[in-house]
Amino acid sequence: MGWTEWGLLVFLSVLWGGSFFFNGVAVQELPVFTVVFGRVGIAAIALLLLIRMRGISFPTDPRILGSFLIMGAANNLVPFSLIVAGQTQIGSGLASILNATTPLFTAVIAHLFSNEVNERLTGHRIFGVLLGIVGVVFMIAPDIQEIGFTGSEVMGQFAILGAALSYGVALVYGRRFSKAGISPMVTATGQVSGTTLLLLPVILFVEQPWNYIGEVSFNPLISVVALALLSTVLAYIIFFKLLSSAGATNVSLVTLLVPVSAILLGVLFLGESLSLPMISGMAFIGLGLIVIDGRALSLFRRKKPGNLPG
Repeated sequence: MGWTEWGLLVFLSVLWGGSFFFNGVAVQELPVFTVVFGRVGIAAIALLLLIRMRGISFPTDPRILGSFLIMGAANNLVPFSLIVAGQTQIGSGLASILNATTPLFTAVIAHLFSNEVNERLTGHRIFGVLLGIVGVVFMIAPDIQEIGFTGSEVMGQFAILGAALSYGVALVYGRRFSKAGISPMVTATGQVSGTTLLLLPVILFVEQPWNYIGEVSFNPLISVVALALLSTVLAYIIFFKLLSSAGATNVSLVTLLVPVSAILLGVLFLGESLSLPMISGMAFIGLGLIVIDGRALSLFRRKKPGNLPG
């Protein structure tokens, strides 16, 4: 990746780091699917208006529309719901760190299901995945020892890991849209619109938000709007642009940067704390992602004894 891609990656990490903070505020008064539906529904309306204003045509091919539904389920419906549900049990900082396992899942899924040569698992990538697993164990093990596998905190942690797995599937699957010549904005619009349609029956027949929305305070509502416009609309336009130019594994490195902003926001505004297992786990996950990326290791391999200073 060049400087432009790295700059966009950092900006994307801020937008998605903020999503954990906004989720943390929203789930205090709103149920899971209402938060997700509000996020994708507002985002879908905004993106549809935007592409109409710019005169961009929306695909009508049934196969592409079906792919939008699949992408919406893998990249929005499943992970958003699991993350919001997980954050009813654990803090935004820990959730963002566990979500940083996305590149580990992506590396394995890309190896199994992608035909791209640069997505194949090599020795150093396998080692990086193992380091990341060690990091997850560091974070989850204390809660398992204290409350067992049935504790709400542990279930919340596994929910975030399930979201990371779903993101990994979506990252590999999403490459097909750029190959088909579909623009990042249209892809983002298609997937959030598909997610909205998938969630509509749940909202109408299960949660029925009109029965309680009038009693919700201002902060959760504005958090849902911020989730939609900042962490979804703007973020996905950047995400699909990077996915088409940098590849699935490179883009998934954004989750290494996301915990920093999420933790800072959680500590400053939600009263969350950063524990030693969280720090240790993040260190191992970060080291694993650096090993998977490979570029830092290649710098050491290029140095020969004769070129060392002194």
